[in-house]
Amino acid sequence: MTIELINTGSELLLGRVLNTHQQWLCRRLSDLGYAVQRQVMVPDTATDIQQAVREALGRADLVIVTGGLGPTSDDITRDLIAQLLGKKLHLDPAVLAVIQQFFADRKRPMPANNEVQAMVPEGATVLPNPFGTAPGLAIPVDPNPYRAGAGGSWLIMLPGPPRELRPMFEAAVKPLVLREFPLESAFACRTLRTSGVGESALQERVAPPLAALVAAGLEVGYCARVGQVDVRLIARGPTAAGVVGQAEAVVQRLLGEFVYGYDDDGMAGVIVQLLTARKMTLALAESCTGGGIANQITNVSGASAVFPGGFVTYSNEFKQASLGVRAETLAAHGAVSEAVAREMAEGARARLGTDFAIAVTGIAGPTGGTPGKPVGTVFMALAGAFGTEVQHKLNAYEREAFKQVTTQQALEMLRRRLVG
Repeated sequence: MTIELINTGSELLLGRVLNTHQQWLCRRLSDLGYAVQRQVMVPDTATDIQQAVREALGRADLVIVTGGLGPTSDDITRDLIAQLLGKKLHLDPAVLAVIQQFFADRKRPMPANNEVQAMVPEGATVLPNPFGTAPGLAIPVDPNPYRAGAGGSWLIMLPGPPRELRPMFEAAVKPLVLREFPLESAFACRTLRTSGVGESALQERVAPPLAALVAAGLEVGYCARVGQVDVRLIARGPTAAGVVGQAEAVVQRLLGEFVYGYDDDGMAGVIVQLLTARKMTLALAESCTGGGIANQITNVSGASAVFPGGFVTYSNEFKQASLGVRAETLAAHGAVSEAVAREMAEGARARLGTDFAIAVTGIAGPTGGTPGKPVGTVFMALAGAFGTEVQHKLNAYEREAFKQVTTQQALEMLRRRLVG
């Protein structure tokens, strides 16, 4: 089966908007056992959109197009594809009623422009959009005039906003794909997420013991992210689940201390689960991460049960006033130091009465470094009933990556403590 993805939008090519569709859709399809063979990005122009769709239909069984289903003048994907396929558009009363109700529920008048979103190509299936006004469309292209002798294809149009596209894919596109393109053989995939070990070192550990399984059809992939490395295990065929299970056991045995989660697990989600299971709480005292750790924690549903609050103490004065960091400690060691990180963590824990407290202080750059404390220097402290542990790292990355890595490392300190 051949799948191609077309993302439309001049804003994507201008770099004004990040194209998250490619990563998200490819990931969801691969989780189901389908691989995307080609992905292209085109501007909102008739020539480019029609050419991309025409070429994709000449190769693919399934073509997914994103964007261009809105009510404004640059939303032309629906009209162009209908024209390309020789299909007339008609106003669908049921779709129009849903759009009208969307505005009525929000006590807003419906602009006349939105009526265009109820125009549906003949033969198309409407994909409901409970989070917006642009319905998706699924069109069987059979016969496929651009792929003579190869059978029909399906063309799916999805709205551009991720908050609309993603639920629509899960509710409507996924069942359609599974129904129209049943897998010829079983598929199994497992991802182990690690922290604290580099990509090369990780591969050196696991590749030789997995060699026999690879020879038998196992696919092993490594994906380095900021502060972590994923190990992806894939197998196909009647023994797929068993092969992946054997491989997972091998990787778990070799990397156990570094494995923090599986598949879609995030570090913050794992931390919240561990704290919840133990009925324990966490406070934060952040300087160089600027609240980034708290942001990660509070992105997890249920975090309020384990996270009463934290402090973002960027200045020395605020470190003293809110956390009780001593002026003499700052004078003797500087704000970026083991001693200050220790007092920050202990101060946060004492003030909020939590089981644990994490503190971070560092130099995010690109300015502020010294020969003794270069840019990237960071001290992370973890305080608890056991005492206070401090780690010194050099995260020599650009500013945003520094904050992400530091956040990951600080949470990893706590994870290691929680799992013993």
